[in-house]
Amino acid sequence: MDIFSKLKSLGNSIKKELIIYKLVLKDKRTPLLAKLLIWLAVGYLLMPFDLIPDFIPLIGQIDDIIIVPALIYFSLKLIPEGVIEEYRVLIR
Repeated sequence: MDIFSKLKSLGNSIKKELIIYKLVLKDKRTPLLAKLLIWLAVGYLLMPFDLIPDFIPLIGQIDDIIIVPALIYFSLKLIPEGVIEEYRVLIR
């Protein structure tokens, strides 16, 4: 398997997961706190400024890499597993 097909496969799986999470956010069984954490992650990515300025060596560059995935991770932990699995089965 060459690198192009691996990247294509990875892109397809990321696309499917994003569709699943979009559906999960619209579901009434998803807790409000989980929805809020996801919107905070999206808002943080779209902010025109950083909470930790980029001119601070190392910490300034990696804050996006740490904060956004952490917010998404905790929000996914709050969503009931059955809801996520229901949409995974529906999409595949």
